[in-house]
Parts: sequence; structure tokens; C-alpha cells
Amino acid sequence: MRVCGVDDAGRGPVIGPLVIAGITIEEKKIEELRSLGVKDSKMLIASTRTRLSKEIPSVVDDCHVIELEAQELDRIVNRAPKFQRLNLLEAKVMAQVIEKLKPDVAYVDSSDIRTDRFKNNILDCLTFTPRIVSEHKADINYAVVSAASIVAKVRRDSRIDELKREYGEIGSGYAHDPATARFLRDYYSEHGDFPPIVRRSWKTLRNIVADLAQTSLVW
Repeated sequence: MRVCGVDDAGRGPVIGPLVIAGITIEEKKIEELRSLGVKDSKMLIASTRTRLSKEIPSVVDDCHVIELEAQELDRIVNRAPKFQRLNLLEAKVMAQVIEKLKPDVAYVDSSDIRTDRFKNNILDCLTFTPRIVSEHKADINYAVVSAASIVAKVRRDSRIDELKREYGEIGSGYAHDPATARFLRDYYSEHGDFPPIVRRSWKTLRNIVADLAQTSLVW
């Protein structure tokens, strides 16, 4: 039986792509993944994630990764129903990954508080009907999803490194990162706009613009 795991990296950041990765493997080989030491990517240091991302392809049968750049995220998110924007987008892209990999069963890390709704949103986008297991913390509970989370995280980190070479220090891309916040404020102050690598639909940017405008009024 072909088993698939799907997970994302970069759902929340204001900078950089959203990456969704999926892997397929024969069920009887899943123990080989566990033997590598795969676990939720957030529980691993960067060097271990990088090492595992190179070892995982030798164990799994197939892997598929989709990147959504900031501008594409904005375009899609702005058209979706307010409270389901990212969830619907992730379900659609995870469906694209599953469609490519053609598993018998797919384990997905649900971004929707209602896991059944997330599962049904995925199924609505497929041309075949695999069994979908949609759960919170699937990246912790299933080795196939852990492997996918590692692939996705390493890919996103690689893209962030590329952006740093182009734009300088941008931090992790998360709004709570002081380096990221400083980059956004400085860039906007200098250029009067944000670079194309940022997600304009995120409230973070509106807050920065408002803060800078208030500061200029004070001065």
C-alpha cells in the first residue's frame, strides 16, 4: 500500500514562500524512515534537518514540493472567504501534491481547526479518492508526515537564505523576529513600498505603515 505524508512550512511568516511537500512510501518501508530519526521538523536543529533531507529521498518512493510565492499567496488569499483563506489554499495545494503522488492513503497535518472539513476540502480537489487522514499534530504522530515536514522546512530555509543574499539580513521572515521587523521598517522608510518578497495581505505590513506614519506626524 502506498502511503503519503503532506505538510507545510512557512504558513505564518510575512516574508518568503509557503512550501508544501509530500512524500510517498510503501507502508512496509515506513520503519526505515523511523530508523533515520525523522520527527517533526520543529523538534530538530537545522543541521539535522539538512542531513535528513538528503537521506529521505533514498528511502521514499517519490517526493513532490510546491512553492507559493508571496505575490501568489496574496492573490489567492484576498479572493477567499475571510475566515478560511489560508486553510482553503493549503487544502487545494495539498490536493495538488496528493494528485501528483497518487497514494492509497494520505496523512495530512490539518491547518483547519475542523479536521474533517480540511479533509473534505482536499477530497473536493482530487480526481481520485484515496483515504485521507487529517489530524492536528500529524507531523508529530506519523513518520511520513514528519518526513514531509523536514523536506518542506529545509526547502523554505534554503529560499530564505537566497533572499538574504539578495536583500541582506531579513531575519527568519516571521513578524515577531526583530530582524525581520527592522528590515521591513527600514525598507519601507527608504523605498516608500515593500519588496515583492513580502505578503501584502498580512496585517503586519499595515501596522508598520501606520506606525511609520504616526512617527512622522510626531516629528
